[in-house]
Amino acid sequence: MRFYQLLLLLYPKSFRNEYSTELQGIFRARLRDHIGFIARLGLFLETIADVLRNAVATHTDILQQDVRYTLRTLWRTPAFTATAIVVTALGIGVNTAAFSIADFVFLRKLPYADADNIVKVMLDGGNQLSPVLYREWSTSTKSFQAVGAYFNGSVNLVGEGEPQRVERAVVTASLLPMLGVQPLRGRVFRPNEERDGTGAIVLSYALWQRQYGGDEHILGRRLLIDGSPGVVIGIMPSAFNFPSRDVAMWTLIAPQAASDDDHSNFYWNGVGRLRSGATVAQANAELNGLLQRLKLRIPDVYDTTLAFIFRMRDEFSTQSRLLLLALSGAAACVLLIACANLANLLLARALTRQRELLVRSAMGAGRERLVRQSITECLMLAAAGGALGIGIAYASLPLLTQLVPSTLPIAQSPAIDLRIILFAALLTALTALGFGVLPAWRSAGKVDLSGLRDGNRAGGGRRERSRSILVVAEVMVSVVLLVSAGLLMRALLRLESVEPGFRAENVLTLRTALPLPKYDSTAFRATYFRSVLEQLRAVPGVSHAAFITGLPMVMRGGVWPVVPEDQPALARRAPSASSRFVTPGFFAATGIPLKVGRDIEETDDLAHPYVAVVSESFVKKFWPNQDAIGKRFKFLNDTRTVVGVVGDVRVRGPERPSEPQVYQSYQQVINGQSSFYYPKDLVIRSTLPQGTLVPAVRTIVRRVDPQQPISDIRMLSDIVSDMTAARSVQVRVLGAFALIAFLLAASGIHGLLAFSVSQRQREIGVRMALGAQRSEIVRMVMNRGVLLAVAGVIPGVAVAYAAGRAMQGLLAGINPADALTFCAVVAMCGVMTIVGSLLPVLRAVRVDPAVAFRAE
Repeated sequence: MRFYQLLLLLYPKSFRNEYSTELQGIFRARLRDHIGFIARLGLFLETIADVLRNAVATHTDILQQDVRYTLRTLWRTPAFTATAIVVTALGIGVNTAAFSIADFVFLRKLPYADADNIVKVMLDGGNQLSPVLYREWSTSTKSFQAVGAYFNGSVNLVGEGEPQRVERAVVTASLLPMLGVQPLRGRVFRPNEERDGTGAIVLSYALWQRQYGGDEHILGRRLLIDGSPGVVIGIMPSAFNFPSRDVAMWTLIAPQAASDDDHSNFYWNGVGRLRSGATVAQANAELNGLLQRLKLRIPDVYDTTLAFIFRMRDEFSTQSRLLLLALSGAAACVLLIACANLANLLLARALTRQRELLVRSAMGAGRERLVRQSITECLMLAAAGGALGIGIAYASLPLLTQLVPSTLPIAQSPAIDLRIILFAALLTALTALGFGVLPAWRSAGKVDLSGLRDGNRAGGGRRERSRSILVVAEVMVSVVLLVSAGLLMRALLRLESVEPGFRAENVLTLRTALPLPKYDSTAFRATYFRSVLEQLRAVPGVSHAAFITGLPMVMRGGVWPVVPEDQPALARRAPSASSRFVTPGFFAATGIPLKVGRDIEETDDLAHPYVAVVSESFVKKFWPNQDAIGKRFKFLNDTRTVVGVVGDVRVRGPERPSEPQVYQSYQQVINGQSSFYYPKDLVIRSTLPQGTLVPAVRTIVRRVDPQQPISDIRMLSDIVSDMTAARSVQVRVLGAFALIAFLLAASGIHGLLAFSVSQRQREIGVRMALGAQRSEIVRMVMNRGVLLAVAGVIPGVAVAYAAGRAMQGLLAGINPADALTFCAVVAMCGVMTIVGSLLPVLRAVRVDPAVAFRAE
């Protein structure tokens, strides 16, 4: 019988209370009739099946009743229903969206075989490996199962259709097999192809589809890459984005580059796969041991060099990590506020339905039945809010996608897949259980007939304090979000006010990089540049045009040591300057002011002394308070004479200081020397619209060289705007979160005060009947609202300061205790309190004592 009594626990309590005794009697009688082990075993099995079947049917029947009753109840209170669903949806939606980004960046495994064991190698100062250091590493370390290397670059692709400029990764033959991703078509590189220098090409899926329409016969086709022939041997899958999503093809490192013995030529990115059981710390120690041995042989290169090994998953900046963590924290704050609001709504609703629950209890409804009904209501509200929240998350993804770091070898856009939906469902369930079911359990589980005599006085005491604590928590968290958003907005405004050093308006930029070895001759390149510029300057509406090695804020590198002729002592540890080759007219085209001297001229060629135009910061660094014109310095293995001084340019963007800058003549470079720094970006100052100017440029370039593509067509003003684009997105997202928190906190104050006034109508009526003035009633209600706001603002300010300190890396020099931001937030909280208290105050002063007594 003990076993059967335990089985009966599967039925609802109300069912057991009514039928348990009768069912036990029936089972006891049947048990007497079944004698023997086999007979009784059959009885037990039959009973278990019968109880399970009937218990499920009973629970289903009660659930259907509860659902129908809940739908009728919620339909009769549309304002409460809509508010509860929207509040829940906001909390679930922003957290689902934030989780989809955080999961995409931090948690999901990279699409490679055993991706956790794939690491990258970097030297201190952000330097890569040299080819000779890569060879030493690949042959002397024991922590790695396999190693590979690559470097990035753009190439001209000539084949079917218009010539294109595409991103390419130049790799060792070992790299793609080490990643463990099988090609979609064809094969990847073989070791002998690297040694023999064959022109094997592997295409990305995107380029295969875009340029060749997914042609199944692409394998074996010959293409021209920067004028050199190559053969397509494979197509990678659509999910393969190594080393970044911009790469459109992979080719092999040339034998002469792989055999380079220059230890100071750092430009290869090292990648390795750890052996089973090896750790990152072990690999790091092993590589630094190699560097220590090299330091003894070559101290000039490896004097202070250290190596850092990190998992490929972690290859993004500290700022990007901090940005996403701030987003996740803000989303959690919104969820906390939404949950507090939901709990307050349900507590208030439970109090308004207290009489209903008491009546149902008096008519025989047990505690379990009442709690079950309340839980059904909470879960249905949470489920509706969760479904709407998934829709909100889906709608917000296009904006949040811009926060995905571009350095990771993954696609840019996360998706709302089953994993994200399961997270949203779990979050919905936790929200319902933590902030809906528990209040419902307390409200429905503590009913007694004395409540029928309490009338409108019910709902004070502990429950009133609980609702007040929830509102204070809402105010506190909203203050944290408002201050955080305000600090980031101040940082954004500060960065946007930074002068870039040039005038970006009405300047079109594009890339027309010349392929080598076709344009290895300086004179041949000069002919191309002059032909293009002469025809461009003849176009009506074009005032200036010029070429440069790399646009400011786009090309941030190109730094070389500088040794002034009159300061030879600097040669030991020479300071650095940024290097660019330009054609005449660049400064006029970009609006960089010429302070002293002259511009680069067409006569500045190899037959004349090497010259340079330098920035003001260059002069201040090397010849402060002196006339720099005529000064000489060693740079890029040549001695150059200063002929002009121009204003400083924010080469590295508005957030980082730039090195002093050196501009050199595009003709003063020996054939084959500094090939990476040949001019490739064209800037055009024009009054023509972009839609008119670009076709004209394309026609001119095609006329000069039919195989030369143009790419990266952008306005210079857009490049400047892109420098703060991620910050702008972050401010908009966090600002939206803060606005939601602000409105929810205001509604929380309003809801608590409105409910308090409705519950205290009789008290207010008595006060007014005894002579209380309306101003006293106003003061009573407002004091409550102000007390709630102050109780939330004070700890909120302290937590907001701590949050500001934590995200100081995003503040661009703004003080985490910025007085303007904090004062503005406190003022907003004052407005929030007044607005939230306004309607309850008006309702309180309109209470008619006679009506209040009759209602009681």
